[in-house]
Amino acid sequence: MTYCVGLKLDQGLVFLSDTRTNAGLDNVARFRKMFHWQEPGERAIVMVTAGNLAITQAVINRLQDAIDNSDPDGTLLSAKTMSEVAQHVGDAMQQVQGKYHQTLEQRNENSTATIMVGGQLKGGKPRLFLVYSAGNFIEATEDTPYLQIGEHKYGKPILDRVITPATPLSDGIKAVLLSMDSTLRSNLSVGMPLDLAVLPAGKCQFSMRRRIEADDEHFRALSEAWSQALRDAFTDMPD
Repeated sequence: MTYCVGLKLDQGLVFLSDTRTNAGLDNVARFRKMFHWQEPGERAIVMVTAGNLAITQAVINRLQDAIDNSDPDGTLLSAKTMSEVAQHVGDAMQQVQGKYHQTLEQRNENSTATIMVGGQLKGGKPRLFLVYSAGNFIEATEDTPYLQIGEHKYGKPILDRVITPATPLSDGIKAVLLSMDSTLRSNLSVGMPLDLAVLPAGKCQFSMRRRIEADDEHFRALSEAWSQALRDAFTDMPD
């Protein structure tokens, strides 16, 4: 399984993903689910993926091949807007699903996959999209300034209570880490290490791209402090 989350804040974008995949209790592996493209000062794009791993890898490979071969139909690095970037992702998803969906269904295997894509192009605003298996997509808005894919239910409550467009980037980072911590504690199919990316508005360049390992002291301290704060709050609640 997977858990990935993206925030669209006034100050920029924050993305966090886990790296665990499993095809049964005895077939657990680690695969990167976060991908970056950057032309400093011109554009910065992030994608995180969930669902059928072969499908999402095929989509990413198709998008990268288009860049490497300067596809005349356009690429992530030639798109004029972030909605055009999302459309390229949707088209690649549709092509891959069209090739493999029927065969997978015949074998009783699920081809469902989702890709979250966000970023900023020079002259534009940071934007965040969620692309579905059919290739269609939705965009995060001021009413819903975050998107999740994968095993999202355990990490959703803190985002609902904390995240607004005005949330500072530093608090957004803290919120996605605590959202992930809640998911890690409640679902064994989501696991470390984690990949974190932060894109400040107006920079078109990442301020942070970091892998957080299981023994990371900062993440462990945050997790323990959150657990203690919840225990203290529970104890202080009236009977």
